[in-house]
Amino acid sequence: MTTFGKKCVFIIAEAGVNHNGSLDQALALVDAAAEASADAVKFQTFRPEAVISRYAAKAEYQLKTTNQSESQLEMVKKLELDLSAHKQLLKRCEMRHIQFLSTPFDLFSVDMLVKDLKVPRIKVASGEITNAPLLLRVAQSGLPVILSTGMSLLGDIEDALGVLAYGYLQPSEAPSVPGFRQAFMSREGQHQLQEKVTLLHCTTEYPSPFEDVNLLAMETMARAFGLPVGLSDHTIGYCVPIAAVARGACIIEKHFTLDRSLPGPDHKASLEPVELSAMVTAIREVEQAIGSPRKLVATSEAKNQAIARKSLVALQPIRKGEPFTENNLGAKRPGTGIPPIRYWEFLGKTAARDYGADEFITP
Repeated sequence: MTTFGKKCVFIIAEAGVNHNGSLDQALALVDAAAEASADAVKFQTFRPEAVISRYAAKAEYQLKTTNQSESQLEMVKKLELDLSAHKQLLKRCEMRHIQFLSTPFDLFSVDMLVKDLKVPRIKVASGEITNAPLLLRVAQSGLPVILSTGMSLLGDIEDALGVLAYGYLQPSEAPSVPGFRQAFMSREGQHQLQEKVTLLHCTTEYPSPFEDVNLLAMETMARAFGLPVGLSDHTIGYCVPIAAVARGACIIEKHFTLDRSLPGPDHKASLEPVELSAMVTAIREVEQAIGSPRKLVATSEAKNQAIARKSLVALQPIRKGEPFTENNLGAKRPGTGIPPIRYWEFLGKTAARDYGADEFITP
């Protein structure tokens, strides 16, 4: 199974295109992610003309956050970072001891990340889940994959996993839908997926309405495919990632920005650095709190048993030979004597000695 380090939850600070095409701003995003103690900072790698048709319309949220008169292609051209910029980002990540990740959107970008930048894993965006040529190229690299599943049904995810399994196996026959299916169904294909693929539940709206998040789908995906599952979150704030961790997410990906008021398509649905840091801290606290399914006495609370629990005591003076009754026998703190669960054993019996009020009953 894919692992990401000593910490239970791998936290990806999604810089995306929130650098607005500025290398200096991108480097500042790396610094902010490192200072927030995220495990990785992720960007997006693309050649606009290879990804977007000149006829492609903007998404509704993009129309609200960017210049409505420009096309999607024109908008994205302003956000491209070249190989030289990527190398500087990678170097800054190494200096700040944070992992560099990026999402490729075309085949050239896959090759650049794999061959030139030698990234440790590839993140595939939700919009590429049906892009079989890109999925195949990613898997042929042999690298682990984090696959976002926004806008998808289970069947879409299974189809994408079939392509990845085929790419990992690298059979001699030409790629085909039946070949992808066969790879997915094979024992070795399943082994490769379990070793290398993590699924991210995702709601691809910016920001995502809380009622559309559907965190329980993470568990459905985990049961359906037997793969580790996390969350790529686009809601406002960070309560949803915290809840996802409590429900078993092994990866959290969250957009962040230096300033939510900056122009650009994704800033308004992003955390600012202080919020990102608070989210990381909260996740680390929650993953500690999840603990074990066994119900045990915690080391920290054991010392409180004697203080908080009660013992059988005389509610009033009791003479030797006098019977214990509901009027003279009761339970009071501390809990260092006979526990009150034995109360009924003593009712009706006679006292073997004299007791003063509040004195512990002895056997």
